Amino acid sequence: MTAAVFLASAAFLAPAAPAAAVPGSAAAHRAPSAGAVCFWTAAGQHGTSWCYTPPGYTDVPDALHDGAASFRSDADTDVYAIDWARGTCYYRLIRAHDLADNWPWGARLDGVADTTMGCEVG
Repeated sequence: MTAAVFLASAAFLAPAAPAAAVPGSAAAHRAPSAGAVCFWTAAGQHGTSWCYTPPGYTDVPDALHDGAASFRSDADTDVYAIDWARGTCYYRLIRAHDLADNWPWGARLDGVADTTMGCEVG
């Protein structure tokens, strides 16, 4: 048996890897890395996730734009959720090592920063 035939047959017998993680599954659950604040699309830290690590400002990905349902901070510093509104902006303080499994303010989330960005308390 040639090496090519052996490799082809081994690939055929190997279990197939899942094409993608299903939102809300255990595979989609992502714990914050040291110093990060993670946001999820579903309550209880489930669904699609994305993590922000200070410093600076970052827009959230489309899946979480106005659609974060929970968060968990493993950052040693406070960060600010930012909502860009018409003609102004608002911020929501996220304290170091805080979490919310049901976060209503996430319906306004546009970005995350390590400063208030000059926004009003919202």
